[in-house]
Amino acid sequence: MVSVFIPKETPEDERRVAATPDTIKKMVGKGLKVVVQAGAGAGAHISDDQYKDVGAEIEAERGKGLGNADIVLQINIPTEGDIDAMKEGASLISFLWAFEHLDLVKKLNERKISMFAMDAIPRTTRAQKDDALSSQASLAGYKAVLIAANHLHKILPMMMTPAGTIKPSRFIVIGIGVAGLQAIATAKRLGAIVEATDPRPETKEQAESLGGKFLEVEGVEVKQGEGGYAAEQTEEYKKAQAEMLSKAFANADAIITTALIPYKKAPTTITADHVKSMRAGSVIVDLASERGGNCELTEPGQTVVKEGVTIVGDLNWPSTVAVNSSDMYAKNVQNIVFDAMDKEGNFKWSYEDEIVDGAMVCHEGEVHHPKVRELMGLPPLKKEEPKQEQEPEAQAKGEEAKADEEKPAEEKAAENAGEASASPEEEKKE
Repeated sequence: MVSVFIPKETPEDERRVAATPDTIKKMVGKGLKVVVQAGAGAGAHISDDQYKDVGAEIEAERGKGLGNADIVLQINIPTEGDIDAMKEGASLISFLWAFEHLDLVKKLNERKISMFAMDAIPRTTRAQKDDALSSQASLAGYKAVLIAANHLHKILPMMMTPAGTIKPSRFIVIGIGVAGLQAIATAKRLGAIVEATDPRPETKEQAESLGGKFLEVEGVEVKQGEGGYAAEQTEEYKKAQAEMLSKAFANADAIITTALIPYKKAPTTITADHVKSMRAGSVIVDLASERGGNCELTEPGQTVVKEGVTIVGDLNWPSTVAVNSSDMYAKNVQNIVFDAMDKEGNFKWSYEDEIVDGAMVCHEGEVHHPKVRELMGLPPLKKEEPKQEQEPEAQAKGEEAKADEEKPAEEKAAENAGEASASPEEEKKE
């Protein structure tokens, strides 16, 4: 029986858990043995008894749980101690950010651990059910608007009263990805006027479909990104964007920033001068704070007031709504596990699955991810060329040629002599 272990997340600001009673019930129903570290679900208000009620076992010792598991499901990157405690040849499904943690990749590979990185899942339609980056970002975008509203000393919707009309608040969303789209929708539902901007022209229609006004940088070349992300833009673009945004910022009550480029420092879209030009009492919520922030004055992990503007640089936004984010993440990893199982309940990774091929960093003692191999100074992996199926006629000719090669030299000579002595009349008949 395949054993699955869900450890308690160790970062101080982490309240999420990688499995819920719902997903554990389904895993047990598939024939998996599920073990949960004691207290793992406490941050998401899930008790050990709730896990036991659906068939899970509770293990007090983290090391013992890791050492007995065939598959470990968690959220945050593993520690070296956890890797040492894991069974050699086991599988780990979690975030890793391998490009920045090559030392952990080396350690995982030395122990022949199959490392499925949640941050490396291809951004394809089929992979949407597994895409934890998107599921968690959507919740962060929602919560960011609530935090902005909480810090504003005014309401969001227009309100007509006997004492006069209250104008609606103005929100600007920078970056129209999953988090940005959710922020637009949430602010609009709460009654705010919403404007949004992104270097990707295809996001204009998406923003407008949710009721936002698209702020477009005109007259400069836009670099296209890969994998659904925006690319880092030229200095010319950044200058034109800054000029365009400075006018919008002067009238904004709140700005939600979500602009990220994978594995790079977050681009600066709000300068110190921009902050100076904003109204006193306005708010910036910087969802990119974990990568340094989109605002030049953001202090990651802190909420500060500068130039009369409140700048929120909180980290780990999904953890602030741990009940929902745990539920969504748990379903993401459940889908990954089930896709790797056959009808008999056997678990096995297969590179024929494009999601596994893209997200598997290392497997069975071999670093698989091409970019990680490059960063580690390893040569590219050689991929076997698919065998071409021959047409029946060509296959028959090939078999005849092979049989001819295997004939003794004397037999070949006799046949050649017979062919040479054939008469012209026999040749015509043939």
